[in-house]
Parts: sequence; structure tokens; C-alpha cells
Amino acid sequence: MTTISDTITRDHRELEKFYNEITSSSDLDHQERFGNQFTWELARHSVAEELIVYPAFEKHMGAKGHQMAESDRKEHHRVKELLKEFQNMKPQEPTYVPKLKELWGVLSAHIEEEENHDLPALESALAQSSEGRSESENMAKKFGMTKALVPSRSHPSAGENPYFESALGMLAAPIDHIADIFRKFPEEKTSPNPSTK
Repeated sequence: MTTISDTITRDHRELEKFYNEITSSSDLDHQERFGNQFTWELARHSVAEELIVYPAFEKHMGAKGHQMAESDRKEHHRVKELLKEFQNMKPQEPTYVPKLKELWGVLSAHIEEEENHDLPALESALAQSSEGRSESENMAKKFGMTKALVPSRSHPSAGENPYFESALGMLAAPIDHIADIFRKFPEEKTSPNPSTK
């Protein structure tokens, strides 16, 4: 079983891989496929963190956890705004890669803070609870299941509040998932269907 920190870190490495695939290639088809993959993964990852991880900060870490969650929600909102701009662009546009680099600048700082500070603090708080590691493993499972149900495109207007985001996400997700069928994705992925990942 993997912990929630392991699961999130693995997602971060995948996002970094997709980013590098886009920025290191001049092939427009390759950029489009990996741009769609990057968008798909980041949109789902962000919402799953907001629904599973940030409430856990607040539950297990009190006021400090609430501050961390609020700070991360603000960072996520900015990432979502930039992702929405990027996801609506085509590789033929001269601002496609620069927009992705702008997004990555914000996202990579967030990732670094999460991996070096937020997640270790959460794991430490979980270790002090009676559930300990099993709670972290349960969160990892819930995180994966949540990613299967949430939108696969950025919708910053849904906000970062778990209650509103859940309701709006349930409306947006089926539309996003159907539209994914018509988008190009990297060949090594068998399906852009979130339920198969």
C-alpha cells in the first residue's frame, strides 16, 4: 500500500514528465498530445487534492492545517486559471509553450512546497493519530477514486470549496470525459478515460 504522500509525489513526477515532453519537442502533434495529457492529469490531481488532502490538513492539524489548506487553495486557483488558458490553446499558437512555462513556474513552486513542507507535516500528524499509516493509505485510495470522477479540464469558476466543487464537478465531469474521446493523447496511454488510470 502507498501513502497519500507517495501518490501525490508520483502524480507530480508524471506532470513534470508531460511538461518536459511538450517543452522539449517542436513536433506540434506531440505537443498537442502531451498538452492534453498534462491538462487531463493536472485538472484531476488538483481537484482530488482539494477534496481529499486539504480537508485532511484541517482535520488533523487544526489551525495550522487550516492555514496550509487556505494557502494551497489560493495557489491552486491561480494554477487553474493558467491551466484554463493553456487548455484552450493550440500548439500552433506562438504563446502555447510560453503559457505552459508560466503555468509550470507557479505549479513547480507549489509542488516544492507541498513535497517539502505540507505532505511531511500531514504524514507526521497522521502518524500521531490512532489510525496512523492506514489513514494515509486510505486517503491514497480515496484520492485515486476521486480522480476517476472529477472533471478532466480546468474549471476555475467552480472554486476550491469542497462542497461547491463537488457539485459543479459532477456536472462538468461527464462533459469533459466525453470531449476527451475526441482529443489526441499520447500513444502509450491506452485511453484518456479517467477510470482506467
